[in-house]
Amino acid sequence: MALDPQLRRALADRVRFYNELGIYDFYRRETVAVGSDTPEIASTPETLTPEPMPSRPKTVLAAPVTEEDLFAAPKPESKTSDPAQALRLIREDLGDCTRCRLHQQGRKQIVFGVGDPRAELMFIGEAPGADEDQQGEPFVGRAGQLLNNMIKAMGIRREDVYIANIIKCRPPGNRTPERDECETCSPFLMRQIAAIRPKVIVALGAVAAKTLLAINAPMSELRGHWYDFRGTKLAVTYHPAFLLRDPRQKKETWKDLQMVMKELNMPLPSKSAE
Repeated sequence: MALDPQLRRALADRVRFYNELGIYDFYRRETVAVGSDTPEIASTPETLTPEPMPSRPKTVLAAPVTEEDLFAAPKPESKTSDPAQALRLIREDLGDCTRCRLHQQGRKQIVFGVGDPRAELMFIGEAPGADEDQQGEPFVGRAGQLLNNMIKAMGIRREDVYIANIIKCRPPGNRTPERDECETCSPFLMRQIAAIRPKVIVALGAVAAKTLLAINAPMSELRGHWYDFRGTKLAVTYHPAFLLRDPRQKKETWKDLQMVMKELNMPLPSKSAE
């Protein structure tokens, strides 16, 4: 719904006021109607349900940019065209984050992201685990070793890609991140994506895929499609941690990675990777 012009001007003035105070991040809260027990959620982008997996990958549009995106305040990194510098500024802006409850629930440190700031390929997982929380780098545990093998099978190195997660703090007991935690943390991931501008994003697992695409569908339907995510091609595959529990899905994951390789014009190995 379009905003009244007077209200738009008032909001823009308020955003500039907060920018001058050094505040750049704004989050929408749920509101509850008086006399009702049901939360009234502010309008969100329309979600799309993919068709059943076709024999050939099909491009599917993700949620469009909303009016709220157009009102986004200018970020510190907007003053530089160097992605490495932009990522440093985003990390500085994140600080010792206390924006959600996770900073009080045992996290040791923030796990920001790692890799080539100019990477053409970006992998996005769910959340840091114990090893990641200890070392401050995503995907360094058993699942990380498997991801390294997946990247190597594609004929590239870990240093050639960029790796991050939907949220940057370890949830207690490695539980699944809550919706509000994803909504609070993901704006920083969006800024990382905008700074790196990868050609292809691979969402690892259901949490990453559903958060990025706003699509509530099983992995069997999410896989095998190309999504247009804010101008970047996005594919979905299984999370390495899931593959450790169910190695039978490694062949399916390799199919997804081959789809990515074709999009990036990378040579396909002569032998299938297991």
